[in-house]
This record gives sequence, C-alpha cells and structure tokens, in this order.
Amino acid sequence: MAGTALTAYGIYLALAFGLRTAVQLRRTGASGFKGVSGRPGSAEWFAGALFVVALLVGVAAPVLALTDVVEPIEGLDTTEVHVVGIVLFIVGLAATLAAQVAMGESWRIGVDESERTELVTDGPFAVARNPIFSAMLPTSLGLVLMVPSWVALVGLAALVVALELQVRVVEEPYLQRTHGHAYLAYARDVGRFVPGVGRLPGAPSARDGGSSVAQGGDTAEATGSRER
Repeated sequence: MAGTALTAYGIYLALAFGLRTAVQLRRTGASGFKGVSGRPGSAEWFAGALFVVALLVGVAAPVLALTDVVEPIEGLDTTEVHVVGIVLFIVGLAATLAAQVAMGESWRIGVDESERTELVTDGPFAVARNPIFSAMLPTSLGLVLMVPSWVALVGLAALVVALELQVRVVEEPYLQRTHGHAYLAYARDVGRFVPGVGRLPGAPSARDGGSSVAQGGDTAEATGSRER
C-alpha cells in the first residue's frame, strides 16, 4: 500500500500542479506560481513554508513506510481503512481538478499585490469560497489513510495550518482590498471551506440587494481571485 500511496501522490502532483501549471503557461504566458512571500517569521511566510513542508512530507511518508523506517499506526493499517483512503483520494483529486478548471486563468499559487484577477463566484465557488483548498484536504487525508503513520499525520497537520493561515491572513485581506464590497457581499453568503461555515459579516448580502458580485472567487487557492 505504501507503493500505491507513493504512486497516487505522484499522480496528484503531476495533475494538480504540473498539468495545471502547463495549462496556465499556455493560456497566460505565466506559471501562476508566486512562491513563499512575506517577511521570514511572519504568518504569511509560515503559511507558504508549512505548505512546502506538507508537500515534502507527502513524499517522505510513503517512502519511509516502504523502507520500513517508520511503522504504520496500529489499528489504522487495515484493508478497510486503506479502501476509505483510496476513495477519499480519488474524490478529492477529482474535486481539486474541477475547482481548478472553474478558476480558469485566475488560478494562482500565492498572492501578488500588483495583480487583479477576476473574482470567481460561480460553479464550485458558489458552494465554498476556497473549493481547491477544500478538496485538497480529503485528498491528503486519503493519502494518510493509505499509509497511516505519525509522519503522515504531521504532514496533514502542516497542510491544515498552512491553508488556514493562507486563507485568513493572506488571501481574504487581499481579496477585500482588491474587490472591496463585491468580495464582502460574496463572503457573507458563501462559507470559507464548507457551505455556511466561515461566512464574513460586514457587507449587505448579494442576495439582499447589495452590490453585484463580480464573476469569480478563490485565489488560486492561493490567490483568491478567479479561484481563489
């Protein structure tokens, strides 16, 4: 199962990052990657750094399991748990790719204050403001259940903290500065990661006659505009 998890993770990186970057380059001439930003030690910097850590641990966990360096967690290393992990991975990967497609040319990884991309609010962005990030979590949990170990759990925890910091400290303030009332009206109606949870107060709801919300919404799950 560790070999299967490693292969699955490779497919995930190739499709969600490699293929998406290639598509972005072809469409816009830019990769969409903005890198780790912020002053070292700042919340913004930690968001990027922890995301990198999570990606690296995603590779390390199955490799360490394959080489018998780290033993699986007793009670979780069962066929039933592995099957649940595979299902979560497949569903999460499909949802990640679908959300990336919905974000279109606004897809970014990281925030560039000098850029203004379209605010995407339709499709999966009408259900949650950060559907790419939302889909990454079951994908990562699935990989953890395929190779359950303390190393895999550390990687999942790093990802959760990274996404929370990125959205709350980096992307939401950026989107408010960039799109103003339109974003606030959108954020009042739509939850942060799941429907109805994490909605932002402070502006008339778009459904209540507030200013119309521009087409679009996430940031590149890292940028907050056409996905965000």
